[in-house]
Amino acid sequence: MRQPRVVVVGSANMDLVATAPALPRPGETMLGTDFVMVAGGKGANQAIAATRAGADCSFLGAIGSDSFGVTLRARITAAGVDTSQLRVTYGASGVALVMVNAEGENAILVTPGANASLTALTEPELAVVRDADVLVAQLEIPVETVTEAAVAARAAGTRVVLNAAPAVPLPPELLAAVDLLVVNENEAQAYTGRGREDPYALLDLVPRAVLTLGAQGAWYGDRDGTTVHVPAVPVETVDSTAAGDAFTGALAVAWGEGRDMVDAVRWAAAAGAVCVRRLGASVSLPRRAEIDELYAPAP
Repeated sequence: MRQPRVVVVGSANMDLVATAPALPRPGETMLGTDFVMVAGGKGANQAIAATRAGADCSFLGAIGSDSFGVTLRARITAAGVDTSQLRVTYGASGVALVMVNAEGENAILVTPGANASLTALTEPELAVVRDADVLVAQLEIPVETVTEAAVAARAAGTRVVLNAAPAVPLPPELLAAVDLLVVNENEAQAYTGRGREDPYALLDLVPRAVLTLGAQGAWYGDRDGTTVHVPAVPVETVDSTAAGDAFTGALAVAWGEGRDMVDAVRWAAAAGAVCVRRLGASVSLPRRAEIDELYAPAP
């Protein structure tokens, strides 16, 4: 099977992750149980996920000139991701404050830092996009930059996967360049007003869509008439923080390898299941062998 070239454009954050029996309420101080500091951000997570799933992956993003930026570059590079186009801007890196309760549910506050400076792509960055099999993007960086990357990818014949999170208004030219949209229930509700009760509404926006449903798995549909519900792989959940990123990264790899889209969603669901069994974001992202171990092809 040919190794796909995947380019991820998106955010890089330092994740400060604390666990506690419950999530604190407004004004409440609570004693936690554990703390870890790991590389995160949806862009960096999905780049690492794609690399571990088997892609030749490049990451386009921005880190700060602070100590977090130094650590972020080192950890993303150590994961095997090509960071030759990763920018450094003066000031703070992006930071995510993550709280996780005993059931694996989380609350996250993100300060963009250097991610907000990624406003326009350079010609070398666009060349990397044009040379890829699949472009993966999210919306923790300026949407204008995502649009620029997607339009360039579409013109070059590169497939475009948009994980439209967090939910922000999507320019028509961005939607016109998207081949596959990946959203969760809250994002689907924001974009279509229908949520999980009518996932078909997503196909009014793009030709293919995946609606992730957490413990209920995922829905896939396309304009050719294919619709399927892929059940989640049953595992014990420790931390769901990066499960969506593991899913999206693995999905891009499977599609880039030429798998049938329904099979690609099943493989991505296995990646998400591996991820939730461990604490932290990038450190919990699965390797290919782990995904294959949980992968359940359609009967």
